[in-house]
Amino acid sequence: MSAVSRYGAPIGRIAGPFVSPSAAAAARLLKVPTSFGWAVMGVAALSATGAVAWGWQELNTWTFIAVALVVVALPFVLGKLSYRVTLDLARNRVVVGERAVGRVDVENTAKHRLLPARIELPVGQGLASFHLPGLDSGETHEELFTIPTNRRTVLSVGPVRSIRGDALGLLRRQLAWTEAVPLFVHPRTTSLSNSSSGLFRDLDGLPTKDLASDDISFHALREYVPGDDRRYIHWKSSARTGKLMVRQFEETRRSHLAVALSTNPEHYQDDVEFELAISVCGSIALQSLREEKEVTVVTHDNVVPSPTGKRLLDGLAAVDAFDAAFAKPRHSAPGAFAQKVATDVANASVITVIFGGRVDMREIQAAIRKIPHGVRTTVIRCVRDEELGLRSIAGASMLTLGHLEDLSRGVRRVGE
Repeated sequence: MSAVSRYGAPIGRIAGPFVSPSAAAAARLLKVPTSFGWAVMGVAALSATGAVAWGWQELNTWTFIAVALVVVALPFVLGKLSYRVTLDLARNRVVVGERAVGRVDVENTAKHRLLPARIELPVGQGLASFHLPGLDSGETHEELFTIPTNRRTVLSVGPVRSIRGDALGLLRRQLAWTEAVPLFVHPRTTSLSNSSSGLFRDLDGLPTKDLASDDISFHALREYVPGDDRRYIHWKSSARTGKLMVRQFEETRRSHLAVALSTNPEHYQDDVEFELAISVCGSIALQSLREEKEVTVVTHDNVVPSPTGKRLLDGLAAVDAFDAAFAKPRHSAPGAFAQKVATDVANASVITVIFGGRVDMREIQAAIRKIPHGVRTTVIRCVRDEELGLRSIAGASMLTLGHLEDLSRGVRRVGE
């Protein structure tokens, strides 16, 4: 065994804690000069090299100026910063169109006064910036901010960063003081409290042909077998026959709603229709959860988590139309999408499929045929500014609407 193999590992373990911080410190140091700062230092190096190599003393002037600029910039980034920073959003869930309000508190925890700095707050792809004045020891500065929410999305707010640098922009020292926090911009929804029965009519409580040992729909009597629940022994019949008889039940049908939201951009005429479809999807699924019915929300790409209304809207806030030009799923056509939903949510008793205005009647008929017989099916076409309409097609109900406010009335008409 060589000396390297014998002693290399212990040396590595001993040196590791020292090497890693040094490498991290070097990486942070290399980030301090800006691109302009690196250019100035490059001029200093080249002019100094030229003066030595070719004896061009005039280049020393450029060397002196460049070095002087860097030296003057150094005090602006030197020194230890000691802040306690708090990033707080009044609400991290808002509805599209509402303003999200938050604040940043910066406290000087050092024992001496800290120089002014600039605070940056990334918000999604944007950046908010404000001036932080000089703070005495223990002094706190509060900055309030608002975030306009013009579109449904999930924004990453933060981390809060302190920025120190010189006026010429040669050096820039950046430190992150908080973690990023998510801001969920939920889609608009509407209440369906007085009209949801149209989607679930005649489903809850219907008995099936599947027998069960306990349920609410009594079917017949049978002879007792070991293991049966004695609570269901029918004593009057047992006394008459001389044998223990137990009640046999039929399983009753439970409503399970599958809401299938097309995320194929080719199914929509514009973003307005797509946002309307998401709002329709959220409204129907939310009402199902309020009525304690089982609901599954499916898109072309995945299943939106829906154990609670909050989780459902969080998931819908992140839904995007897939890029048809880049990668088109195998189930992009309306018929294939409906078949995927019927397969993925095989126990659904009600399926509501939501498309845009570019899906024609022939494609809708093809989609309906892919859904198993006996499953109550409703197709909703979201067409911008279209009048509310209802028709029967291939044994299913097709609702056309152009405004979210029409959904409650439309769902009520489905149940009539």
